[in-house]
Amino acid sequence: MLGLALTGCAAGSGGSGGSDGSADDDTLKIGAIYLDTQGFYAGVKKGVELGADEAGKKVEFVETNAAADASKESAFIDTLISSQVDAILLSAVSADASVAALRNASSADIPVICYNTCINDDDAQKYVKAYAFGDPVEFGYKTGEAAADYFEANGIDAPQIAVLNCEFVEVCVSRREGFEKALTERGIDYTLVANQEGSDPTESIGVAENILTANPAIDAFYGESGGAAIGAVKAVENKGFTGKTVVFGSDMTADLAKALVDNTILKASIDVSGIAVGKAAIAAAIAVHEGKEQEFTVAVPIDVYTTPDQGTEWLETHPDGIP
Repeated sequence: MLGLALTGCAAGSGGSGGSDGSADDDTLKIGAIYLDTQGFYAGVKKGVELGADEAGKKVEFVETNAAADASKESAFIDTLISSQVDAILLSAVSADASVAALRNASSADIPVICYNTCINDDDAQKYVKAYAFGDPVEFGYKTGEAAADYFEANGIDAPQIAVLNCEFVEVCVSRREGFEKALTERGIDYTLVANQEGSDPTESIGVAENILTANPAIDAFYGESGGAAIGAVKAVENKGFTGKTVVFGSDMTADLAKALVDNTILKASIDVSGIAVGKAAIAAAIAVHEGKEQEFTVAVPIDVYTTPDQGTEWLETHPDGIP
């Protein structure tokens, strides 16, 4: 059975609390699906709750974590359809495998708002009302620019790079394409010596350690997600490659901010705030529910962190550690 949680929030509540299911007619009932357990999605959860409060709306959230499993995602969407929610917010598990479930929601006249990841473009135009995200190609490009700056400053003419990926979603493929585009445009004669899945923050450590064992001349890792980035940092530490191999990461968490403050391994992390994404997604859902005009693409700013001072500032402005 798929676990779910119900939380309620309202303007002035300052947070969320348990719902007794006795919502009045003014309360919106919104399904929220989080792709996995990475810190980014804790930020999205906080963002949708804050966004509802700031809009002065009473919202009952029916939530779950899909654990990057399209079958779990589909089963929960069926539950949301049966519950007659007013809208569904989700970071889609797959560009193609998630289509059928979203088609069913659309057929039930339930508006779907994607955030961070979505289904393929053609089907999204049919079944999705809005998509809140930071452009993934630009995201990767900014990471590649930071990497190029580092390689040039340190006289590394032909860097060997390993990628820890999250390419089971198209967003991460686009991130790598942007990363490589930036390196190519800067004239960096790089070689990708490995490109392996490693988005889970724990499992990615072992993946990165094995890559280092097989390729001890690696100059840098590119972590396409927050879990990949912190896994690469820990692997470099564990294998004694500090001072030899660096990491260029994605997303920002308390652990990554601390690694950036240290700056011996992590040299940059590019981020789209989960809180900002959550606020954008709930704002779009409210607008659609109220019959207001809503653009399909909701652009969320991309932030670049490359210095210890920026890491310190992030920690100071995020005392709860939620990105």
